[in-house]
Amino acid sequence: MELDIRYANHPDDAKYYTTDEIREHFLIEDVFVQDQIKFTYSHQDRIIAGGVMPVNKELALEAGKEMGADFFLFARELGAINVGGPGIIVLDGEEHEIKSRDGIYVGKGIKDVVFKSVDSSNPAKFYVNSATAHKEYPTVKIEFDKANPVKLGNPETMNVRTIYQYVHPAVCESCQLTMGMTILEPQSAWNTMPSHTHERRMEVYFYFDMKEDQRVFHMMGQPNETRHIIMANEQAVISPSWSIHSGVGTSNYSFIWGMCGENKIFTDMDHLSMDELR
Repeated sequence: MELDIRYANHPDDAKYYTTDEIREHFLIEDVFVQDQIKFTYSHQDRIIAGGVMPVNKELALEAGKEMGADFFLFARELGAINVGGPGIIVLDGEEHEIKSRDGIYVGKGIKDVVFKSVDSSNPAKFYVNSATAHKEYPTVKIEFDKANPVKLGNPETMNVRTIYQYVHPAVCESCQLTMGMTILEPQSAWNTMPSHTHERRMEVYFYFDMKEDQRVFHMMGQPNETRHIIMANEQAVISPSWSIHSGVGTSNYSFIWGMCGENKIFTDMDHLSMDELR
């Protein structure tokens, strides 16, 4: 398992970053690598985000020195959503078939976690978020049609979208992790505008369902010191609690969001008016 460490950033420092420095600190450029587990460990609420892409072999989660634990879920929980071909996750010997767009919540205490693809020519791509956990909750497989859908937006503001809540109180219990998928309709480009912050929770976005020449301008920074990162398909970005949460694409796209922090209240946002943004 490859684990990239990212340290927390003070907003007064981050506003002086160059484009390259912003990308170095916040962008997760290569999420999926064939036959590898590639994770990023952020000191923003100690979230772990990344990809597992088994092609020619099975891949097992490990706990390295950075985690100081005997196994990965010793004091953690995780959510995974498959954005590739059909796959299997084995939890302490029990197999769970995870089709494309299906997800799973795995609670604290599971010792052995193994990822497999059903067909190496169409490999699974498990996108994973993991947060620290203090209590054990049961494993829940979350099929796409079992996720909780919330429809938002309108054509006039180019943000017609459906938010599918996977790891969420409406679907399953968790300690602090929430996770879901947002799918934008054709001719919609904005995922959130007017924008918002939520000082109580940080967030990681993973953008996908994009063509090779398509890009998303992910907005971040303090409301009066906005910045952006230009993102390609299957890339992720760390969004601190002090940062705005918003983005716009050159076409419609999908993204997976994951949050952890003080609460699991999806609507706990500090909304911003357009004249507050700079």
